[in-house]
Amino acid sequence: MTNIIRESNELLFFPLRNAIMLDLVSVRLFVLALDLGSLTRAAEAAGTVQPVVSQRLKALEATLGRKLLDRSPRFVRATEDGRAFLEKARLLLRSHDEAMRFTEAPAVRFSLGFSDHALGLGIEPVLQAVRSALPGNAIIDVRMGLSQDLRPRFDAGQLDAIVIRRESGGREGEVLGNDHLGWRAAQGWSRSADGPLPLATLGMPCGVHEAAIRLLDRARIPWRESFQASSCAALCAGVRSGLGVALLGDAACDGMPDAGPALGLPPIPASEIVMFGRAGSPIVGDALRALELAIRKRLR
Repeated sequence: MTNIIRESNELLFFPLRNAIMLDLVSVRLFVLALDLGSLTRAAEAAGTVQPVVSQRLKALEATLGRKLLDRSPRFVRATEDGRAFLEKARLLLRSHDEAMRFTEAPAVRFSLGFSDHALGLGIEPVLQAVRSALPGNAIIDVRMGLSQDLRPRFDAGQLDAIVIRRESGGREGEVLGNDHLGWRAAQGWSRSADGPLPLATLGMPCGVHEAAIRLLDRARIPWRESFQASSCAALCAGVRSGLGVALLGDAACDGMPDAGPALGLPPIPASEIVMFGRAGSPIVGDALRALELAIRKRLR
């Protein structure tokens, strides 16, 4: 292969025989595989099949002479070289998309609402997956709140998609999975033999708050609200500081163990994580698909 550049009426020839040429489709699949945690999910998001993704990623590794991914039947994760390449890959894709844009197209706007009790501390990888599915100039608006507040805003057209926790009833929306609720407490925290149970919550009107009170009252366990937070991040901080116990889903507390059995607290059935979305354009449709797959990964 030869690169020809005309300069000062002369033809300059630069041999590219030894140049490394990256396949941008494979680079994009590499980013998708890590954002979604699975070759199969990356294939679904890209509209292809898993063997094609696997073949392209092996070719990318061969081109770079580096092992980028550790693979298993259930998930993929980046090697040390893969982590180093990931940010470079994102920059490369953003630069490519910018280079292909000759006229300034209107920026895509994607408005999202998340119930704090649906994702909480697990929101970061989900937002990364959505960001990767949208053009570089896209505008993303995110609102965190209670499920009861988000649904009316979606119905009014103020949000393109919402992800909420549903304790019981209702068949609308797409169920992305079930999330186990458990009593979370600081490591080594013990329940006092006398006095009410200190309870950390997001306050009212919160469905998980209502469920916690209902369970404790039914079990005839006295309680007091010891810590009221405005977010699950603050709620987890209060719990880890020993201010009380909190009823939280696995996704929202990012894997904090369930101390309920050890503390003699009543169990609660898992509840549904549900997505409502409307695709106003193919680009928004891609973002919704990435959102769905990323949350399913968190709930598996």
